[in-house]
Amino acid sequence: MRPFTFQTTPNVLFEAGAVTKLADIVAGFGASRVLLVTDRGVRHAGLTATAEGALAEAGIEVTVFDEVEADPPARIVERGAAIARESGTELVLSIGGGSALDTAKLVAYLARSPEPLDALYGVGLAQGARLPLVLVPTTAGTGSEVTPIAIVTTPTAEKKGVVSPRLLPDWAVLDPELTVGLPAHVTAATGIDAMVHAIEAYTSRHKANPISDQLARQALALLSANIRTACRDGQDLAARSAMLLGSMLAGMAFANAPVAAVHALAYPIGALFHVPHGLSNALVLTGVLRFNLPQATLRYAELAPILDPSSAAGRPAPEAAASFVAALEAICRDCGVPASLAAVGIGEGDLDRLAADAMKQTRLLVNNPREVTLADARAIYAEALGQAASRAA
Repeated sequence: MRPFTFQTTPNVLFEAGAVTKLADIVAGFGASRVLLVTDRGVRHAGLTATAEGALAEAGIEVTVFDEVEADPPARIVERGAAIARESGTELVLSIGGGSALDTAKLVAYLARSPEPLDALYGVGLAQGARLPLVLVPTTAGTGSEVTPIAIVTTPTAEKKGVVSPRLLPDWAVLDPELTVGLPAHVTAATGIDAMVHAIEAYTSRHKANPISDQLARQALALLSANIRTACRDGQDLAARSAMLLGSMLAGMAFANAPVAAVHALAYPIGALFHVPHGLSNALVLTGVLRFNLPQATLRYAELAPILDPSSAAGRPAPEAAASFVAALEAICRDCGVPASLAAVGIGEGDLDRLAADAMKQTRLLVNNPREVTLADARAIYAEALGQAASRAA
């Protein structure tokens, strides 16, 4: 067995109503001044109210930074860090989706370490100190609460990642009640994002390991069995709980066995066309999987029974792998994912730039089971653009 390293968030609390315990967690750090990182939509929806009330009742001063934007721009991260320094913040708490959690990771780091954000893009470059960090996800998708990764949109509309164990939070607090009532389209996009994390971790070329493999399989089982229910009935707490747990397990998996071409091709869609990250993944998912089939047949065949035991059982590996891709396409269709890139405003004239930008994601592409060339990337985008016609046929 080849050597491997596995790292994850040291403390996890999973419980309906868990946000009521945040004041105790913060007090455990001896912190009296907290910066709450979130976005206006989450705050206006009342998802931070319980936490804010509990902290205030405990005598903890809360400064709210609710300027987070989707695919967080570097300027937002830098502004949050400046506010943390100016307010004397002793702990960073984030309640929100992946963009808020990613922003909070970097705010906690930059508030204590002097490096400029531009110097941190890459793997292992952030090595300084950070403030204590507590992350509370409000969607079941990114798994950011257990990953050492933060994605930033640069001023040139390029998505870059900061990857360092220093970004792993001290606590991940998972409260499925915060995800109840999410719109179906958000549930679908974030849920499929989590499924992609599990799939790409399981097939990651260099760092897949026995722990990440088991986490990925369990995550995929939870997510695939509950995503249709969660989309159909947003009040189903059991389905919401399973989705949130599955998302976290997938996050633990891909934090140690990194994602690959699906994410590499999704990033330019989000950066250039402001498409939510989960939806960007869903739009290129099956095209990338079909491209990978020649090199990933056995691994996809191993995952196939998780999604569809009846169609995969006892079949030759190539047939089982093909049924795996078909099952994922059915999930996307059943959950209302748009059938084509055209649905998000992308046309034939955009494909060259998308492909060129995808090829810049070398950190991700190196993990893909099959090498992706510029021509390959363009062909996958072209297939995604034409999927509407093929599905209707």
